Amino acid sequence: MSKPDWTDLKAIIVDPTGPVLAPEERDLFAREKPAGFILFQRNCVDKDQVRQLVADLRAAVGRDDIPVLIDQEGGSVARLRQPNFTEYPSAKSFGEQYAADKQAGLQATQESFRLMAGDLLDLGITVNCAPVADVPSPDCHIFLSGSRTYSNDPTAVAELSAAVCRGLLAGGVTPVIKHIPGHGRANVDSHHGLPTVAASRAELEQTDFVPFRAMTAAPEHHALWAMAAHVVYTSLDGQLPATMSANITAQIVRKDLGFDGVLIADDISMKALSGSIEDKVRGTLAAGMDLTMLCNGSFDERKAALAACPKVTTDAARRLARAEAERVARRAPQVASAPKRIIPKG
Repeated sequence: MSKPDWTDLKAIIVDPTGPVLAPEERDLFAREKPAGFILFQRNCVDKDQVRQLVADLRAAVGRDDIPVLIDQEGGSVARLRQPNFTEYPSAKSFGEQYAADKQAGLQATQESFRLMAGDLLDLGITVNCAPVADVPSPDCHIFLSGSRTYSNDPTAVAELSAAVCRGLLAGGVTPVIKHIPGHGRANVDSHHGLPTVAASRAELEQTDFVPFRAMTAAPEHHALWAMAAHVVYTSLDGQLPATMSANITAQIVRKDLGFDGVLIADDISMKALSGSIEDKVRGTLAAGMDLTMLCNGSFDERKAALAACPKVTTDAARRLARAEAERVARRAPQVASAPKRIIPKG
């Protein structure tokens, strides 16, 4: 397959409908050329089927390095399920290990995600939407705080999230840290409504920003993607959620937190955002997202989103190319004779 410039692609990630790429989808993706795809449980039946679907998605766009994403956090958020796939522990379980024995917890976390990355790469999946680097407040909605967060201690979240990133990269998979600049104060599930956070800038600096700031200072920084939050922070931008706010993107994410990796919007089909699909596509990209993302939409919604979507910008292309090069370079040598140690589901 040829490798056109990233700027030849549309700045959006979309999902296929089912486990097999339908002819009309193949034609749509070949014509519009999205910059990436994301898989859900409905797309994943068994290993051979996933490999074929991934290959068909890449063939439709015409390049073999197109990112294929998945939400494989472990625990409750896992698109690959038994009996045909290995399941891994939840973030909460690693946080508990860390609290009992810091070094053992960090080692278990990194090793688990290295093994998970091996599973993903074997299927052709190169980007994983993990870790959740949010610091949950006491009233954080259970959709996030139930088992998806590591700890309510910002330092612990930062260290465990870094271990996840190291493990995924060692296995050849790009991590997506989420949900920048922090979703842990949201007491509304953004799948169903728009959370508003009234915390002061000083409070956000002391808690929510800590894990993201730590990872932008890590050696792995340029290998990372980050997913922005559908959350209004009244002390940062009283009107718009982070995914739609040019001020938050430029001043908080890019400047103050120093994140210069690939920045993607959370799923624009979520009820946190209002307006048409076309408005959401244009709004998230105008806010400075490198890529927007539409999940679980109808075929007509995907068609409309792709038609409305501009191509990848020069800056976004630079970040995408750099992250892909880092993903390949940072993969640890694989020892064929080493037994695979499965960490039990927690």
